[in-house]
Amino acid sequence: MGDVTDLLRRAHDDDRSAIDALIALVYPDLHRMARARLAHDTPITLLDATSLVHEAYLRLRQVERIDVATRSEFMAYASRVLRSIVVDFARKRLAQRRGAGAAHLTLTSEVAAHIGADDADIAHVDDVLEALADTDPRLRSVVEMRYFAGFSEREIAAALSVTERTVRRDWQRARLLLSVSLRH
Repeated sequence: MGDVTDLLRRAHDDDRSAIDALIALVYPDLHRMARARLAHDTPITLLDATSLVHEAYLRLRQVERIDVATRSEFMAYASRVLRSIVVDFARKRLAQRRGAGAAHLTLTSEVAAHIGADDADIAHVDDVLEALADTDPRLRSVVEMRYFAGFSEREIAAALSVTERTVRRDWQRARLLLSVSLRH
């Protein structure tokens, strides 16, 4: 734990080698988070867990300053990065599916039956999560860490500095709000 804290402090001071060392140190956790995230998406993405972690690494390297102080805060931040990668990928595929500038053609019902709505669902969930953040940012964080990163209640509680009971209540509330929002 002390190593992570020191690396986070150095990364905060824009030490690029500290970011590399930090990623190497938490790589198994990032890989577990990526596997948990991709387990929710049958074949919607061409990403595998390793590719997702590597893309997260590239995005983390582009950040000018990492403003977190603890391992749990960093892992919560990493879960947001993983989420954004999956959402960006889904939106890109959705745009390509809609033509992305190609000539329009009529689909037969047979062809349409093979096109899944998973990318659209991911994009819609992301929109709902952004709206949820306006209402209650902690609820969005709970959903990101639980659904997008596969965190346990204990890990979420540590990252957010709340009790596990609070996490359970937040998760229930978030699920209710998401289910109502996703019906519309």
